[in-house]
Amino acid sequence: MSDSHETKTTAAQPPLHDRHPVDFNAYLRRCGFIFVGILCAIGLMLWISYLPGHTWALKSALILVVACANAFVVAGFLMHLLSEKKMIYTLLAVTVFLFIGLMGLTLYAMQDFPAGTQMH
Repeated sequence: MSDSHETKTTAAQPPLHDRHPVDFNAYLRRCGFIFVGILCAIGLMLWISYLPGHTWALKSALILVVACANAFVVAGFLMHLLSEKKMIYTLLAVTVFLFIGLMGLTLYAMQDFPAGTQMH
């Protein structure tokens, strides 16, 4: 009963730290590019907010577009959702569908006030 739980390395099998399928340096480089991209997106959102001569609605819409692209980069690459299985995509699609439905109901009910309601 003196079983050893140590892994033995032989000439045919390299040690565990050499058999990892991910190139860590390439992964760090990709994370660095993503970090720089996120910083650029934040700078772009700030620049859009200070644009002269545009309405606040247009600025808000542009900032939301940049924020959505930023969220896609974070979720897709840093959270590894682009390489996940079909179930993750299905759950994300259902979430987006329900979110759009809730926003549609909210916009639909914006003018649905009881009689005699005073707006300030």
